[in-house]
Amino acid sequence: MQIPIFPLNGAVLYPETNLPLNIFEDRYIDMVDFALSNKRLIGMIQTDKKGKLFKVGCIGKITSFNETKDGRYLINLEGMNLFLLKKEIDMGFKFRIIEGNSIKHNSNNLSIDSNVKKNLLNKYSKYIKNKKIDLNISELEKLTTKQLAKLIAMVSPFDHIDKQMLLEISIPNEFCKKLLSILDIELVNDGGGKTIN
Repeated sequence: MQIPIFPLNGAVLYPETNLPLNIFEDRYIDMVDFALSNKRLIGMIQTDKKGKLFKVGCIGKITSFNETKDGRYLINLEGMNLFLLKKEIDMGFKFRIIEGNSIKHNSNNLSIDSNVKKNLLNKYSKYIKNKKIDLNISELEKLTTKQLAKLIAMVSPFDHIDKQMLLEISIPNEFCKKLLSILDIELVNDGGGKTIN
């Protein structure tokens, strides 16, 4: 499988989530044009501290797009599957294309501990208060545990290495445990250690 990639640290796409993007650089406008004429797929991937691509990213499908008067694209990517990077291919474009394999895993039948959602909401409430993030927690209560965990991982200003670690965990219960651990560390670092349960 060959797909154009958008290496953007901090912006992580997970399967079954949506990521809105504002595309304004020429090379990425070309990338969107290419994707729109080739199955609408873009690979979201991050880089390590040396600028090398990580081995795992997420394939996103453009489900909507608008072209602005100043030539930008506003697109929505829907996370499909994770992919494993095999190699980068030079096809003479301004943007990058990789060859990769889709990683399919069905974790829908794997259960999550019943108290995890409560713990996530509790710790995330403290986290957003410490970070002064304006977010309505009551809206988050309507989400399933898996939806909540992925949303927290996507929108929170965690280090991109932590986000990558979460991306590579396919078992929902393990994903939630790691996310709770990251929130614990963040709360301690923000001086909120005494309030962690």
